[in-house]
Amino acid sequence: MGVLMVIVGVFVMVLCMCTAVLRWNEMRYRKKGLPPGTMGWPVFGETTEFLKQGPNFMKNQRARYGSFFKSHILGCPTVVSMDPELNRYILMNEAKGLVPGYPQSMLDILGKCNIAAVHGSTHKQMRGALLALISPTMIRQQLLPKIDEFMRAFLSNWDNQVINIQDKTKEMAFLSSLKQIASAESSSVAQQFMPEFFKLVLGTLSLPIDLPGTNYRRGFQARQNILKILGQLIEKRRDSEESHKDMLGYLMRNDDSNRHKLSDDEIIDQIITILYSGYETVSTTSMMAVKYLHDHPTVLEELRKEHMGIRERKRADEPIEWNDLKSMRFTRAVIFETSRLATIVNGVLRKTTQEMELNGYVIPKGWRIYVYTREINYDPFLYPDPLAFNPWRWMDKGLESQNYFLIFGGGTRQCPGKELGIAEISTFLHYFVTRYRWEEVGGEKLMKFPRVEAPNGLHIRVSSY
Repeated sequence: MGVLMVIVGVFVMVLCMCTAVLRWNEMRYRKKGLPPGTMGWPVFGETTEFLKQGPNFMKNQRARYGSFFKSHILGCPTVVSMDPELNRYILMNEAKGLVPGYPQSMLDILGKCNIAAVHGSTHKQMRGALLALISPTMIRQQLLPKIDEFMRAFLSNWDNQVINIQDKTKEMAFLSSLKQIASAESSSVAQQFMPEFFKLVLGTLSLPIDLPGTNYRRGFQARQNILKILGQLIEKRRDSEESHKDMLGYLMRNDDSNRHKLSDDEIIDQIITILYSGYETVSTTSMMAVKYLHDHPTVLEELRKEHMGIRERKRADEPIEWNDLKSMRFTRAVIFETSRLATIVNGVLRKTTQEMELNGYVIPKGWRIYVYTREINYDPFLYPDPLAFNPWRWMDKGLESQNYFLIFGGGTRQCPGKELGIAEISTFLHYFVTRYRWEEVGGEKLMKFPRVEAPNGLHIRVSSY
């Protein structure tokens, strides 16, 4: 009996201490002018609940506090905005004290010169250099032929195989980008580079805990290895003085045609940024498009009809050209609907550089603002029957140009590689649906938060069409 009383006493004492700690932490952030909300535990805040419950955590907080509330997630005090009008204002007004606020793990691993970490004139220069690499002219003249050649070879010999389409689209997104960046050397460095890059990606999605065995430590070590690989590649090119018509060749160019001259460190961070930014969206959108097309035969039939029409106008070995890409209207609609319904990107982070007023509340300097755009994708006023996979809704061009179209971000931070990513996914789908039919095997589970992924893979049996 005495032991039981001691256990009960310890339990009550621990409960009281936890309650006191939670109350103390809430009092710390109960400043006049802050939005309503809860802050959770010291240091950890509500990160565990956020990552565990995902969209439900956001919906519950919105039900209690409205569309603008405070929390403590991903390592710092954060204001969450779920208001479409306010989100658009935040994204369009970086110059007014709102800069990128990505987690420290991401900034450490992607590098201090990556486009997500810089702002002001530096951002303008880095964005200019990036846009010059992936402009419509560059896509048409240089990148699309490389993409076509790569996809044609990558999608050969899949007949009568069971493949994990998640692994294949990850490999496809990485190798396609690497070919565009360093076409001559892509084959020789890919085997060494690819595993390091995958570790780097996992590291950016982790808490910045620098201990052996953590994803953050592995990601940071992978960055060091990637710096060596790219540094040696740049040195080798400089020694050979051979001209290369690829992204790295353009970044290294020293003549007057290159208005955005970068240091070697900036070039390397730019390459990592190009690989990183395209990898997640291209690979996941491609995988989910295959999934949705399998589940919606009428959509697949319409898509295949569009691509078979293109093939009928060409010889068997003739590549996809710019005009073919522009004619893929239904394919573009499938890509947008896949991105909307799967919600590849849940939102973007900004950080205040000064105390500022937003929505009638005072946001302290250094706080993050999570522009949470996920729920816009399921707004029945914008997208009737929002949970249905209906690419035909995008055939009206007006939907793509409306103010709340934030699938690719917004303002000066809208994804600069949007059209390049669409070109890659469209070319992948072209060769996939014109060559093959497929069926799912295994019925694997899909997760939609914090990233879209199939934890055990997504296996399909492929046969010739």
